[in-house]
Amino acid sequence: LRETNDSESVLVVFDMLNELLGIDTFKKLFPVLLGDNGSEFSNPKAIEYNRKSGEKRTDLFYCDPYASYQKGSAEKNHEEIRKVLPKGTSFDNLKQNGINIMMNHINSYSRPVLNDKTPYDTFKFMFGENLLKKLGSTLVPANEICLKPSLLKI
Repeated sequence: LRETNDSESVLVVFDMLNELLGIDTFKKLFPVLLGDNGSEFSNPKAIEYNRKSGEKRTDLFYCDPYASYQKGSAEKNHEEIRKVLPKGTSFDNLKQNGINIMMNHINSYSRPVLNDKTPYDTFKFMFGENLLKKLGSTLVPANEICLKPSLLKI
C-alpha cells in the first residue's frame, strides 16, 4: 500500500521487491511491465534499472490512453478488488495487512481462463511455494473465500 500516488512511491515498491526477491527472480517475474500514462510511471528509467546497482531489471511499456482492455488480466483483478472495495469506498483506513488478506482471497478464487485453477496454484506451479511464502501469499480454502466488503470491515 503506497501512502502517495507519485513516481517515488512506485519506485520504492519496485526497489523493495527487487531487494526481497533478488535481481534474477525479479527479472523472471517482471520481464515486462505495462503501465498507464499516470504520473506515477513518469520516471521509466528508474523503474527499469536498479537504483543501487544500475543493472537493468525490466522493460516498461505504456498502454494507450483509455485502453484498459490492453491490460486484460490486471483489469480482471480490478473487478475482483471492486467487489471488496466498491467505488466510493475510502481507502483512508486501509492497511497493508488488509490488502494482503483481500489479495489472498482473490488469488484463491478459481478462474476459467486458468482451466479452473486459482492464480495461487498457477503461480505455485510456475515459481514454487517458497516464493509465494516470501511474498506473504497464502491459499484461502474455497469454502472460506469472501469477495464482499465485509471481508475487510472498513
